[in-house]
Amino acid sequence: MPKLKTRRAAAKRFRATGSGKIRRRKAFKNHLLEHKNAKRRRRLTSLTLVNERDAENVRMMLPYL
Repeated sequence: MPKLKTRRAAAKRFRATGSGKIRRRKAFKNHLLEHKNAKRRRRLTSLTLVNERDAENVRMMLPYL
């Protein structure tokens, strides 16, 4: 069997936890940060889990995750 290719864009955005769940960054923390208050910017810094409905698609993009 040939090897499966990893989607490089997905590999840069997602990481697996020890239990096998997938982590991602939160959106809205790239630019236009002046009008967002510090509490909101701080909350957006933390990582979160990919929704279980989306996790299947992410796993297909990352076959060796």
